[in-house]
Amino acid sequence: MKPVLVVARPLPHADLGALAGRFELRGGAAPLGRAELAAAVRDADVLVVTYLDRVDAPLLEGAPRLRHLASYGIGVNHLDLGACRARRLCVTNTPDVVTAATADHAWALLLAAARRVAEGDRVIRAGGWTSVDPAWMLGTEISGKTLGLVGFGRIGQAVAQRAAGFGMRVLYAAPRDAGFPGARRVELDELLAASDFVSLHVPLTPATEGLVDRARLARMKPGAILVNTARGQVVDDAALAEALASGRLAAAGLDVFRDEPRVPEAFLRLPNVVLTPHLGSGTRETRTAMTRMVLDEVLRVASGEAPRHPVP
Repeated sequence: MKPVLVVARPLPHADLGALAGRFELRGGAAPLGRAELAAAVRDADVLVVTYLDRVDAPLLEGAPRLRHLASYGIGVNHLDLGACRARRLCVTNTPDVVTAATADHAWALLLAAARRVAEGDRVIRAGGWTSVDPAWMLGTEISGKTLGLVGFGRIGQAVAQRAAGFGMRVLYAAPRDAGFPGARRVELDELLAASDFVSLHVPLTPATEGLVDRARLARMKPGAILVNTARGQVVDDAALAEALASGRLAAAGLDVFRDEPRVPEAFLRLPNVVLTPHLGSGTRETRTAMTRMVLDEVLRVASGEAPRHPVP
């Protein structure tokens, strides 16, 4: 009898047929709703999910045979890791492969926010380009400014590497000194006060939820720009919207939100916010590589080998 593999939603360029010889396959053609997923995993051995699929204790209690939980993506805040550990599940994810694409996207948001790219696009489409005033729609320069990185793992360091081309001074806030050339570790409050651009690159944990709250937003340099490609829950939405509406912060570039796919109405109304729908890893190359990585882990663990990317 083949082990049962459940795939909670379609994955880009997934050749699930190649797994048919090893597994009884369920799902993968369309997203499974909560009830459908619960029914599918009752006798499942392996479950593949994305960040959109909440795996909590009740779901795991209904899947007594489950041995391997493979998550497509780097974040794991959608997984109840405590419940997984209690069950001694093998949990894997897809790190590393998302680094370059996410760093590029953080820069895309930073540049778009600084130079009012999305705002200019909307003006043209609405027929509003009527001014030749040289003071119209001025943005802010990036070269020579200070970039503050909150979190300095793989993605934060990749963002710092790209900053070198703009001649930027780079500060970062992290638990440990990374010894990274051209970047200096400082306390978070110092970073916020000194940075022209602040980009968030922390995982969502109890310690980082609400990290950028009203008080910390108030410590940011007037006219600064905030970029978030981490998780929406890291930022106080209401306080950020107020800072942007008042002009205290010049702009923001946001790729992640607290209750995706819903976006706070305040952000939709603000012209100085660049919004993207969680596209940090959203390139053909990266999403295909993520699919390959997650399915390779499924085969590896099923063959009795140690996973390459276990979640501790």
